[in-house]
Amino acid sequence: MPEKPAITSSELGTLWITYQEKTMLLRILEYFIEKADDEKAKEIMTNLYRETDLYIGRITEIFQNEGAVIPAGFTSQDVNKDVPKLYDNGFDIMFIRLIKEISMGLHSLNITMTYREDIVVFFKELTAMTQNYYNLCTQYLLEKGILVRPPYVSMPKTVEFIKDKSYLGGLNPFNEKRALNTVEAAHMHHAIESNFIGMHAISGFAQCADKIEVKKFFHEGAELAKSIIKELSETFLRSDLPSSEPAGGNITRSTVPPFSDKLMMYCTSLFCSFSMGGNSLGTAFSLRNDLPAKMSVFMKDIFEYAHKGAKIMIKNGWMEEPPQMVDKNQN
Repeated sequence: MPEKPAITSSELGTLWITYQEKTMLLRILEYFIEKADDEKAKEIMTNLYRETDLYIGRITEIFQNEGAVIPAGFTSQDVNKDVPKLYDNGFDIMFIRLIKEISMGLHSLNITMTYREDIVVFFKELTAMTQNYYNLCTQYLLEKGILVRPPYVSMPKTVEFIKDKSYLGGLNPFNEKRALNTVEAAHMHHAIESNFIGMHAISGFAQCADKIEVKKFFHEGAELAKSIIKELSETFLRSDLPSSEPAGGNITRSTVPPFSDKLMMYCTSLFCSFSMGGNSLGTAFSLRNDLPAKMSVFMKDIFEYAHKGAKIMIKNGWMEEPPQMVDKNQN
């Protein structure tokens, strides 16, 4: 009897996705570390690079032991460390923090789809590492005054129950809506913050992308994120809540790409998947009827944008195909 059972299709799939995302992260870190002018930021990113590289090695070893081909992922050909800075004013850590936030969601989901003990342990350790670096990035940005905390509220003194179905509100835009509750405000703050960082990242991509169709795609994505931020910020203001946009992060004038179009398209695809997941949660936990309606429209627009991106990636041969199930209909 073998010491370990063979990995299942879901375990192969989760490891494959993780390899793609982690090799992309290494290429981004290589560029940001090279251009870092803040020692603390450089230390965070250098340590993250070292630990991430070890996990990529573990995935590679599992694939080799199982007789599976090593994915192409992202290599040194997808990054150019010698070009000028594309982002400034703390945006390197803002960018990495968003990637870590996406990673936390992926790893937590992956644990639920793995069964072999060594792979479960792998994702548990990877989750703990990711949570640690997410927190380090958050604390760094707060210390620098770049990240804006969510609004503060008066603490509740009594337990209250909803007494009237008008609490849910209607979809009529002319009807007065109640103020946001703290759960709704939390999801909206998160959406504004994430879209702000994503918008800046994609705007930088648009400025330096090589292919014209890719430039246009990134410009469209930045405008989509901007429209979502505007809509949610107006809802915040109607509840007398301050803006939730981060205070830092700049795009320089450089038009020389630090990353390949392939890498930037894949990164944008991750942003879209993360945004759709976040909007789904916001919809599920919102009790004011107009909010799920707004977020459903956002999800539709993001899905259509992501689908357009997938077509561009396939057309240019940039979309690596995940391992396939056996097609029993083929001769």
